[in-house]
Amino acid sequence: MHSDLIGKIEKARRYAEEPERIKFNELRATFNGGNSDHVIELKDGHWSCDCSFFRNWGTCAHVMAMQRMLNPMLTDEARQAELAVTPLAEAVV
Repeated sequence: MHSDLIGKIEKARRYAEEPERIKFNELRATFNGGNSDHVIELKDGHWSCDCSFFRNWGTCAHVMAMQRMLNPMLTDEARQAELAVTPLAEAVV
């Protein structure tokens, strides 16, 4: 019985080293920004954030940080969302 659990723990460790096995379909998180907390969401490959910058630009530092942290676990669409804003964003990343 314990050997089954040991096997699952070993498998979990291997899986944790391969984050590309996971793809987020939806995500809702609170991001502690420099001035206040912000709610960010990912739904069907599209990001949203309740900060004013996102409303004007379609992306923000909170979303871009999440994209960097979760990169291997995002769909292509969710991964590229920040690059779709302007050609300048592509040069910065």
